Amino acid sequence: MNSFEYTITDPVGMHARPAGNLAKKVKEYQSKVVIVKGEKSAEAQKLMAVMGLGVKNGEKITVTVEGDDEEKAVAEIEAFFKENL
Repeated sequence: MNSFEYTITDPVGMHARPAGNLAKKVKEYQSKVVIVKGEKSAEAQKLMAVMGLGVKNGEKITVTVEGDDEEKAVAEIEAFFKENL
């Protein structure tokens, strides 16, 4: 299992467009990707679950990746967050 922490920098937080793009990106991998905020967690490919986390600007999340292609996936997903969120 690999993971990274990220602080959201998008002024609107994790809103529908980047969350939808994230869900598409995550489907490229075999690994399971989970976003954790506080006590809540959501599978990244489930758009409504991610939106339900209510992640706002300045909040820290942890993203965990577990599976056969986790090393590649964690690097590319972290780059996605830096570019889009």
